[in-house]
Amino acid sequence: MAQTPGGTGALRVAGDFLKANLPNATLWLSEPTWPNHPNIFQAAGVPMQTYPYFDQGSNGLDIEATLSAIGKMPAGDVILLHGCCHNPTGIDPTAKQWQEIADAVYGSKLIPLLDFAYQGFADGIDQDAAGLRAFAQPGAEMMVCSSFSKNFGLYRERVGALSMVCPGPDSVAAIQSQINRVIRANYSNPPAHGAKIVNCILRDQELRTLWEEEVATMRNRINGMRVQLVEALAEQGVPGDYSFITRQRGMFSFTGLTKEQVDALREEYAIYIVGSGRINVAGLTPSNISHVAEAIRKVIG
Repeated sequence: MAQTPGGTGALRVAGDFLKANLPNATLWLSEPTWPNHPNIFQAAGVPMQTYPYFDQGSNGLDIEATLSAIGKMPAGDVILLHGCCHNPTGIDPTAKQWQEIADAVYGSKLIPLLDFAYQGFADGIDQDAAGLRAFAQPGAEMMVCSSFSKNFGLYRERVGALSMVCPGPDSVAAIQSQINRVIRANYSNPPAHGAKIVNCILRDQELRTLWEEEVATMRNRINGMRVQLVEALAEQGVPGDYSFITRQRGMFSFTGLTKEQVDALREEYAIYIVGSGRINVAGLTPSNISHVAEAIRKVIG
């Protein structure tokens, strides 16, 4: 394990490690994925391909296409998966689907790389580790990039970690030395302030309990905004079934809005969402949700 400057730092260290030690491996990214994923790994010189993930017809996970694609990936390649709160879709596998994915990944002799940036914002701090646990199999290899920016409210403090699960104790020292070498040539050593805050909270049971309660409060608020958005869209008479928004998890929702509709929201109603149609649900409040729903109705027409 190595402390990194946020989850982005962890991903870059992972990319540099892969380029140096597995130069012929391809990294597979979900389609769609966080827009910064390709930037990070391109900068590290890691070749990339994509695999199907989101089904626009059902606004859900296309598990059959995902498993089929995994089965065709060359042995030794690396597959990046979102540990929870998939960004940008908000669609996560069920516990059963996580197990199917893990079995398929190891069956194809791939190395899983989990981007774990939103733990606690889906169903709970412990529950959100279901995907990670599915991959934690005896003798298996795994890479986990963790971020504490969102769930500890420490975005500008840059607190993250890269964890490497090794196939056996004999490989731990060799892998750790390679990770240390990558870090030394990059940021040398990570900032201490934010990490000490996290350490203080997690080591004190009273503080940890308070932190878990605060994360739950924010998670419940976001999920409540999802429900209110669906209700507001229905009240506005927006055509279509938007109940899928309540099944998504985390801060973001993949609305299905087109780029033209997104542009109209910005130019005509001062509502800013990214071109893919991803909306930040955490930015919704009871005071602005009616305005957002009305604007969506008008741009859809």
